[in-house]
Amino acid sequence: MGISNIADGITRRFEGLGSQVSETFFEPVIRVGVTGLSRAGKTVFITSLVANLLDRGRMPALSAASDITAAFLQPQPDDTVPRFDYESHLAALTGPEPHWPEGTRAVSELRLSFRIQSRGILGAVRGPRVVHLDIVDYPGEWLLDLGLMEKTYAQWSDEVLARLPNRPEGPGYLEMAEACDGTADFTEPQAKALAARFTAYLTAAREAGFSDCTPGRFLLPGEMAGSPALTFAPLPAGEAPRRSLRREMERRFDAYKREVVKPFFRDHFAKIDRQVVLVDVLGAIHAGPAALEDLRAAMADILSAFRPGRARWLTSLLGAHRVERILFAATKADHLHHSQHARLTAITGALLREARDRADFAGAKTQALSIAALRTTTEEVITHEGAELNAVRGRLASGKSVALYPGDLPADPAYLLAPAARGAQAWLDGDYAIMNFAPAPVSLKPGIGPPHIRLDRAADFLIGDKL
Repeated sequence: MGISNIADGITRRFEGLGSQVSETFFEPVIRVGVTGLSRAGKTVFITSLVANLLDRGRMPALSAASDITAAFLQPQPDDTVPRFDYESHLAALTGPEPHWPEGTRAVSELRLSFRIQSRGILGAVRGPRVVHLDIVDYPGEWLLDLGLMEKTYAQWSDEVLARLPNRPEGPGYLEMAEACDGTADFTEPQAKALAARFTAYLTAAREAGFSDCTPGRFLLPGEMAGSPALTFAPLPAGEAPRRSLRREMERRFDAYKREVVKPFFRDHFAKIDRQVVLVDVLGAIHAGPAALEDLRAAMADILSAFRPGRARWLTSLLGAHRVERILFAATKADHLHHSQHARLTAITGALLREARDRADFAGAKTQALSIAALRTTTEEVITHEGAELNAVRGRLASGKSVALYPGDLPADPAYLLAPAARGAQAWLDGDYAIMNFAPAPVSLKPGIGPPHIRLDRAADFLIGDKL
């Protein structure tokens, strides 16, 4: 190793430090993490948010919109993270044959930069400034793994096995697990069979609307498919002698936390300033009380990991860095008539109340909103059995236009949350319907982004103060 190599290393360090100082004092960076469970609409949210920040004609509630003189996409700062494929996703949503883009399957990132000219005397003296917005997207399935870090293999197994009897494919896996002798010598074929059957259960539970389907990487394994860290499953409690099936399952569970979960959150959460938590509340309500209660418990478990003192592993990774603002957004508000939006927001706030309280974000500001990142419906009044009903009309994937009356949400959130907490199997006198609407054909004029509901309010809460 020569002196020149040492000098190059020192030079790179100073260049990196200089870049950080420059960004901190002259071109500040806002890092926004976008999270949410499967089908909450993360990809659509990011795509529409970026499109509407580039062309701000539909963003009247963004207080700093008039100060932005230019907005442009730049190469992301992290060369090791894939770029969020904004252009392809926007083409899918607004092209001649609009369709939903493929969901998030890996971590991605996008940088949007703003040139801002502040108003008043100070703005005239200081001149224009640049602010960077880095958006980090990652699969919602991986978010679930936050709650595993504080659990042992025995605790996790007990919790999972307890909820199997009432879930799709659950009884089949439970029968298989109970037939296994956890004290017998470990064999790889048996481990693979258990992991495959358990993964089939997780897939079926997710399709049925349940939220807590850990480990999340089992659903989206990527390049880790077939690795020992993803080849384990829960077993009933019992002794775990050396070289036994139960001991090896426990070892692999610990390896999963150490080698998969911890590095992921260390690498991608350490610089998050603002957080978006997208929640498909309507989908959970439609799936029934059990799915709604499962969503509440999953979100409380996930967000409690941010609380200093309880999840010390994450606190140590984040250091002194704090998440300043958290937006809880109930998506697909366009599936409801606007007269129901306030009720959806109230249900979302009540659903996440425990999560917000337990998280204790050390003074962070939080807000709950009902949004539609891309509006797919129009509103109309239909007549049914002599009564006028507030409905929405949208286009199905087949191209057929249909009108939907989804049912009135209760004014009191406890009307839904209480029976869900009690373990009710169905809603007593409510029938809440949803449809899988496709994106509506849209013709975007210059300076006008895609249609949405309250995306401008969401953006103002998240980044308006920094702009």
